[in-house]
Amino acid sequence: MEIYFAPLEGITGYLYRSAYRDNFSGVNKYFTPFLSPNQNRALGPKEIKDILPENNKGMHVVPQVLTNRAELFLQAARELEEKYGYEEVNLNLGCPSRTVASKGKGAGFLADTEALDVFFQEVFGKIRIKVSVKTRIGVDEPEGFLHLLEIFNRYPLHELIIHPRVLKDYYDNTPNWEMFGEAVHKSRNPVCYNGDIFTVEDYRRFRQAFPETEKIMLGRGLLRNPMLAEALKEGAPVCGVDRNRLKAFHDRLYMDYKEVMSGEKNVLFKMKEFWVYAGCSFPGEEKQLKKIKKASKLLDYDKLVGELLEGGTSNA
Repeated sequence: MEIYFAPLEGITGYLYRSAYRDNFSGVNKYFTPFLSPNQNRALGPKEIKDILPENNKGMHVVPQVLTNRAELFLQAARELEEKYGYEEVNLNLGCPSRTVASKGKGAGFLADTEALDVFFQEVFGKIRIKVSVKTRIGVDEPEGFLHLLEIFNRYPLHELIIHPRVLKDYYDNTPNWEMFGEAVHKSRNPVCYNGDIFTVEDYRRFRQAFPETEKIMLGRGLLRNPMLAEALKEGAPVCGVDRNRLKAFHDRLYMDYKEVMSGEKNVLFKMKEFWVYAGCSFPGEEKQLKKIKKASKLLDYDKLVGELLEGGTSNA
C-alpha cells in the first residue's frame, strides 16, 4: 500500500511537510498546495519557495498546478522540470472552492468536457514529464463521471487520483463508492482513492470494498491524526494520538512559523488552524480547545497548549 499526503491550500506548505517528515513516517508522496501560473510568470515567489528542492529534502514531492489553459500548464511544467528537477506534475481538477470553480478551474473545469479534452490533447502533445490528475467525479451529478472517465482514458496519465464527490457536495454527503468502482474496473490508468479515511476502521472498510486498490491519498485524516499513515502501514487495530509525539510535531511547526512569519497574530492564526484539525483527536477537551481558539497572545497560547498536551494518549 502506498499512501499520499493530499494538498491542502494554506496548510500543507513546505514547513508543514518538513515538520511532518521529521516526526512521522508512512507517507510515500507529498502533493503541494496548488501552484497558479498566469500570463506573466509560471511560478510566483511564494510558490517557488514551496517547491524548492532544498525545502523538500527527504520527501517525494509532486507539485500540483491549477489552471484551465494548456499553455500555462506546460509553462509551469517546463519550469518545474528544467529549473527544479521535478519528474511529475499534478493537475488540480478537484478544488471545490467557489472562487476557483467560478473561473472554470479546479472542479469547475469538469463542467466543460470538450475544453478538458482539448486541454489534454495540447498537454500530451508537448509535455516531457509525467502528468497525474486529482479529480472529483463531476460538478452536479455523479453519473457524468462515466464521460469524464472516457476522456481520461484517452491519455497516458501517470495516475488518476479520485475524490468521489461532485463539486456541489464540497465536503458534505459521503464519497460515491459506486462511481469509484466504475473507475477501478474501467480506468486504463492507475487509480488512487481519496476521501473520508479518518480512522483505521474507515481504511479497513475501504480495503474490504476495493482490495485491488493499492494507493490512497489522505488529507484531513492526517491533519486530524498525523499518526494515521503509520498505523495503516503497520496494520494497527486502532490509531490513538500519542500526545508526546504530537507535541514534538506541534513545537517544531510552531518554531518554524515564528521564524518565518512576522507578528503574533499571523503565528496565532496558523497555529489555531492546526488545532481546527488536530483538536478532533481530543474528545472531551472541547473547553480547552475553545480557550486555545480564543487566545490573543502567544504567552496565553503556550500555556493552554501545554496543559492540553501533558502526556498520555488520546483515542481518535
